[in-house]
Amino acid sequence: MTAALFDLTGKVAVITGASKGLGRAMALGFADAGADIVVSSRRVDACEEVAAEIRAKGRRALAVACHVADWAQCDALIAASVAEFGKIDILVNNAGIAPVPPSLAGVTEELFDKTFGVNVKGPLRLMAMAADYMPAGGSIINISTKASQRPSPFTVVYAGSKAALNAITQATAQEFGPRGIRVNAIVCGPFITDSFSKAIPTPEAAERVAKMISVGHIGQPEEIVGTALLLASDASSYMTGALLNLDGGGS
Repeated sequence: MTAALFDLTGKVAVITGASKGLGRAMALGFADAGADIVVSSRRVDACEEVAAEIRAKGRRALAVACHVADWAQCDALIAASVAEFGKIDILVNNAGIAPVPPSLAGVTEELFDKTFGVNVKGPLRLMAMAADYMPAGGSIINISTKASQRPSPFTVVYAGSKAALNAITQATAQEFGPRGIRVNAIVCGPFITDSFSKAIPTPEAAERVAKMISVGHIGQPEEIVGTALLLASDASSYMTGALLNLDGGGS
């Protein structure tokens, strides 16, 4: 019975930013749990590589290029997913960017608009469009960050965009709850991703970060899968509007 709660057999999951990092880990993990996957990111060739890995597991997979800051592309992603699979059970808004401005005065309009476009505008649109094709029991998972709760000058625009995503998560949970669709967010601490490596470029700096984490290491992408699977599956049927911290006990 317990294992069945986490079973995704017969489910269809749409995952943005799925060609690498956390998105790829969730795509493969959901496939292992029985789901068919729509793999999306800006580069369709990179999506196809992950889709091939999923098909090798015996699951169906569709690769779709999508720049989530463009609502027309968001709409096309949902349309392609429904055309292929007939429904969407799970949406994971994982695509995100975390540029580091030199200072508040150094925040350009382009940087601000690009960050909020990818981190806020896209997820909002995708939630709105996907919900029309979600049966009761559907799940939306937004990938947020601890910076949204503990912002700093270093993360000023990124933190602001993810704080907005947290608010949208909770507001959408209230709207979609009566329809049987749950909306939650994973509030991530540091994980080994491309964005982390750009922000923390040296082993010495990474070691300093690791020392501030209770479990003593920076998260590997695969370590998000269990939490994501909880939120995607019936195991969390009574959870919505939650901002679930996944940070290794970071300070």
